[in-house]
Amino acid sequence: MKARPPAGFDGKAFAAQLSTAPGVYRMYAADDTLLYVGKAGALRKRVGSYFNGSPKNARTMSMLSQVARMDVTVTRTEAEALLLENQLIKSLTPRYNVSLRDDKSYPYVLLTREEWPRIGLHRGPRAIPGRYFGPYASVYAVRETLNLMHKLFRLRSCEDSVFRNRSRPCLQYQIGRCSAPCVALVPPEDYAESVRRATLFLEGKSDQLGEELMGEMQAASEQLQFERAARLRDLLASLRSLQNRQFVEGRAADLDVLACATQGAHACVLLLAFRDGRNLGTRAFFPKTNGEDSPDEILAAFVSQYYIEHAPPREIVLDREIPEAELLEHALSASAERKVALKWNVRGERAGYVELAARNAQNTLASELTSQSAQHARSEALREMLDLAEPVKRVECFDISHTLGEATVASCVVFDAAGPVRGQYRRFNISGIAPGDDYAAMRQALERRFRRAVEEGGVLPEVLLIDGGAGQLAQAQAVMAELGITNVALVGVAKGEERRAGHETLVLPDGRELRPGAASPALQFIQQVRDEAHRFAITGHRGRRQKARMTSKLEDIPGIGPRRRANLLKHFGGLAGLKAAGEAEIARVEGVNAALAARIYANLHGLPLPDANGE
Repeated sequence: MKARPPAGFDGKAFAAQLSTAPGVYRMYAADDTLLYVGKAGALRKRVGSYFNGSPKNARTMSMLSQVARMDVTVTRTEAEALLLENQLIKSLTPRYNVSLRDDKSYPYVLLTREEWPRIGLHRGPRAIPGRYFGPYASVYAVRETLNLMHKLFRLRSCEDSVFRNRSRPCLQYQIGRCSAPCVALVPPEDYAESVRRATLFLEGKSDQLGEELMGEMQAASEQLQFERAARLRDLLASLRSLQNRQFVEGRAADLDVLACATQGAHACVLLLAFRDGRNLGTRAFFPKTNGEDSPDEILAAFVSQYYIEHAPPREIVLDREIPEAELLEHALSASAERKVALKWNVRGERAGYVELAARNAQNTLASELTSQSAQHARSEALREMLDLAEPVKRVECFDISHTLGEATVASCVVFDAAGPVRGQYRRFNISGIAPGDDYAAMRQALERRFRRAVEEGGVLPEVLLIDGGAGQLAQAQAVMAELGITNVALVGVAKGEERRAGHETLVLPDGRELRPGAASPALQFIQQVRDEAHRFAITGHRGRRQKARMTSKLEDIPGIGPRRRANLLKHFGGLAGLKAAGEAEIARVEGVNAALAARIYANLHGLPLPDANGE
């Protein structure tokens, strides 16, 4: 296909005035929608290639036909351009870029930074001070690693609130998985040495660790410290046994194996991870291809986006050659501050791992497409049942949760034709209504969701499900009428007889009631969405209720304001830790004197409150 420059934008003239420096370019549509972000070793040459009249594929032609303007950012090096490109793709999600979508938090091993460091599993934001090792392919892989760490180095795993209030060692000490620093059964310098060794192990330096242990064992033996030598011998034997079991090609491997499978507009990248010779399992990713059908380009986009955010191993083995591999190697090595190698066409055991990853990528993609096909069928059945002219691309469902009117929370979950879109779920904390007024709660949540959409031009669903009968549906009708929204199909989902699944009644705005039955694919889809909204609402309600109950007990105590309450909960890790503490320990918290500590202790344990003098 011959590329024709889009009307209204002179790409050739724009490219001609660019410099030959490396940088990043951005293409925008007439409505300022970001179409594409790309990097260039020479901006003038790369941007000009889009408008030189040479043949382009259909995807590129479609994109160029929409370009109304372009922006560029000059960088010092092409590696910097690569970093900036991936940051922009992640934050701005352009329409035509391949983008890595993964709404799950990655599991890490966390080694905290404190006087007596704790080791444990961590998911979510990395806000706790310490070292994060990973990400791991699965929670199972993290737990397996932690199991080894406790056996080898005997580091504590308990939370701070438990650690500070122990009076005797716990079961972990009894079974040889902790050295009991909570009751000072291990000297600080010995525990610090165990932390250092654990860090070496998690960094993949078990060979170095083994050499150190060997030297210390020999030195202890020469100094006639036979008990210490025996402990070091046992630790060394455990380490060597682990290395012997998990050797890869004669050395401890630190590598990831990646394979890409595609089918139509869908792609799966499968990651098989090894750290220090330990197989950490596999993880499947489903990048949003946005029309890109080349597995090479998809895999290249995955490598750059994934490893710019996560620390790369020393070796990344691919099932195919990818574009700009040398640039990626250079950028990843600079980011990791050590050599990172990209390899393909490998032999021996690594070739076997590539074949394994490729086969699993194909199988995983086939399974995902089968699941998506069933989901599409249910979505189409819903369209037919509601007699909608257009396909159902987005479904939202609202649910209300509370306990006797306490801590009311509304949930909004979002599904598209492929399933749940968890990144767009929302919760609304309801306030200013009579306790237990579900109608007012539903109205408030809907107003907050859709008023903002109208004012800011946000996306609207084709179908809006309301968990409830005619009364709840009437609230949705009133909100939609008030906001002037007319192109959303409303459906109330009333529980069936004896709350039996499959017997739900669907209430429509015109007063009709549908009972599709348990075999209906449309009702199965509605049940799936409604159950997810119910789960999401209950989770939010329980969290809000627990937080309210925790803070209300402290709010009842004279002399406890927001700052002291926050200090207490932070110091003890929550109300449970505070309740387990004695008066002397409470008095050590910043801003709490002995008299206030006595009042706190008495209030939490139902004792008579002392007077202002602490008596």
